[in-house]
Amino acid sequence: MNKDYLDNTQIDLERLHDDFYGWKPPVQQKIKIATPVILFIVTFVAVVFAGALQYGVNPFTHLGEAYRGLPFALILMGILLSHEMGHFLMSKHHDVVATLPYFIPAPNILGTFGAFIRMKSPIPDRNALVDIGAAGPLAGFLIALPALIIGVRMSPLRPVASTGGLSLGNSLLVSLVSLLVRPSIPAGHELVLGPIAFAGWIGMFVTAMNLIPIGQLDGGHIAYALFGRWYNAIARLALIVLVVMGIWGWGVWLFWALIILILGIRHPSPIDPYQPLDVKRKYIAWFAMIILIITFIPVPFSGI
Repeated sequence: MNKDYLDNTQIDLERLHDDFYGWKPPVQQKIKIATPVILFIVTFVAVVFAGALQYGVNPFTHLGEAYRGLPFALILMGILLSHEMGHFLMSKHHDVVATLPYFIPAPNILGTFGAFIRMKSPIPDRNALVDIGAAGPLAGFLIALPALIIGVRMSPLRPVASTGGLSLGNSLLVSLVSLLVRPSIPAGHELVLGPIAFAGWIGMFVTAMNLIPIGQLDGGHIAYALFGRWYNAIARLALIVLVVMGIWGWGVWLFWALIILILGIRHPSPIDPYQPLDVKRKYIAWFAMIILIITFIPVPFSGI
């Protein structure tokens, strides 16, 4: 068989691949830096101010005391940045065109609504789906867990309040960390998460929300790659669970379910949907699902 025949066969196969999938290899684009950097700086300042408020300091009237919010800001922003950079770097590894993280400043108790990246080209196969989907939650988890452990160790105790106030729910992991790190809490007292522990708690909460197995969430990527044809049933079941929890638990789940419905629960197919997952990716996918189970909080916030 001569070389010309092989070359022509290769060209025909590539043309058939492109015609069948309607896809061309992504053209490398210049990464925009200015807007992500500006948003990061603005969000960081907002989170520093939010952290200062947790210490009882009003940074708007006592700007010189705003530095007290730095521990909270450094940890929370570190969790969010590592999460999004996990997605970004793994996208680059698989030649998927993606933006740098866009952070969203917000006038709330955190100072932010989180961050996101945009992927501008298709994901090549199911193994890449697991890599890109799991890289963010796993990276954020690795920062949030030690922050939670150290923060719980440093958090103060107080007498159990008889009046209302904002209460944080416990996941299986938070309960386990509290039991191991602070096993002896006197009767009539409760642990009050300090800013460092609160940043770790938020990191776990964000991880769980992103791992919900629906649509374009990280968990949607992982579930589509792991469960294949069963994905649609799993996504619909997850959406029903969110609605039920929103009605009988934390009402914000209803809003989250609405957002997911608007974005769509179906998952787009990768370029090659038939390539099976290798053993390593199966372990990663199942580990991510375990993290969802141990970090999920049905009622994250209660009381006013």
